[in-house]
Amino acid sequence: MNHAFKQKVYYSDTDAYGVVWHGSYLRWLEMGRVMLCERAGATLKELENDDIVMPVSEMNVKYKNSARLEDEITIETQISDYGKFYLTFSQRIFDEKTNKTYIEATFKVVAIHKDGKLYRSLPDQVRRICNQ
Repeated sequence: MNHAFKQKVYYSDTDAYGVVWHGSYLRWLEMGRVMLCERAGATLKELENDDIVMPVSEMNVKYKNSARLEDEITIETQISDYGKFYLTFSQRIFDEKTNKTYIEATFKVVAIHKDGKLYRSLPDQVRRICNQ
């Protein structure tokens, strides 16, 4: 499954130098992961109600170029891998017009109970996200 959305860069997304602040990218990347899960039929609230929380256990973010004020960027997300305990999202932030890449990232998340205990295997609700 693949999900993409567009985002305009606003003044509040930039730093004192007029480029996108690094934390703004992380916020957009998280939005992409949440939207992909929702598109697969699993909202975070529904998962939480089923005693499933999916925290990030690893992240690798490569900053390749800087987006600037009023740029229109695209955030693309897909599940690139999953195993018994985890799933990995691969993401890219880029300009569709120029194909200039700003960010390439991977995020590994695990499924845990709300009390913090790791599931012995991915719950069915999470496995369905992977198989969409």
